[in-house]
Amino acid sequence: MKKILFRDLGKVAYDVAWDYQENLLQENLRIKAARFNDPDVTLPLENTQHHLLFCEHPHVYTIGKSGHMENLLVNDRRLQELNVSFFKTNRGGDITYHGPGQVVGYPILDLEHFVTDLGKYMRNLEEVIIRTIAHYGIEGGRLPGATGVWLDADIKGKARKICAMGVRCSRWVTMHGFALNVNTDLKYFDYIVPCGITDKSVTSIQKELGRSVPEEEVKELIRKEFSEVFDAVVVTGIVDELVVI
Repeated sequence: MKKILFRDLGKVAYDVAWDYQENLLQENLRIKAARFNDPDVTLPLENTQHHLLFCEHPHVYTIGKSGHMENLLVNDRRLQELNVSFFKTNRGGDITYHGPGQVVGYPILDLEHFVTDLGKYMRNLEEVIIRTIAHYGIEGGRLPGATGVWLDADIKGKARKICAMGVRCSRWVTMHGFALNVNTDLKYFDYIVPCGITDKSVTSIQKELGRSVPEEEVKELIRKEFSEVFDAVVVTGIVDELVVI
């Protein structure tokens, strides 16, 4: 069975986590290049490694490579007042928010060991979250033409997103991932057009239940469902030296 190495990075700045992901991705690309270029197939060659990172970010807005800056509704001065940082990223998708009370997941997977279909990969990520929130009696679903996990997606005027997703894939190695609103302060979404969608709202597990839920409990559920959906064993690894805050 495939093995995925899990690390919980705790509270970490967005750019630090991005660099950490990038290093893991580049190491896998190095391994894949060595396997491709080695003419002697009889030599034992290093295998790529699969990772699942969890973390929480301080207040930050991030925008994907296909995003539109007009979906950020505040200027630099207001960002400073709100104590929110901002990053242009190399993931797909438009603008979103990360912050306290969110469980952010970054899978770094070599999809050649899973499924070489990026659309299927995204549907699998959505399935993990759909199964996770079902433990709380919340029925999640998909919105045609959009990524992420939605509630009441087929009811006009009621569709709301509970989990945003955006990924990058290079030679079938993934990075970036998902952000599930657990006990998130949703007011920070008021300063952006989330994911560039103007007629849909954002929600959280806390808002849907009318009470907060333990984020560590949610993380354990995500790990369990990730293992089942991706048919892999998720094992805990040691966090390398990292600047956390």
